[in-house]
Amino acid sequence: MGYLAWLGAKTLMKRKAKDAVPTIDTETKRPNKSAIALLVVSALGVATFWKRRNGSDTPITPAT
Repeated sequence: MGYLAWLGAKTLMKRKAKDAVPTIDTETKRPNKSAIALLVVSALGVATFWKRRNGSDTPITPAT
């Protein structure tokens, strides 16, 4: 009985995970809005990381 519940739960979780992943719309051949937002946020994160990494060695102090 427990094994059947495990198989059912595993199948359900796989389906939910597949639905949550951003995909490309088959009709328009363009990524959906969540995929575009993920790409933009990722690019901003990488740019921020590089900017802080390539800056001076002095720590950032808040303005008083």
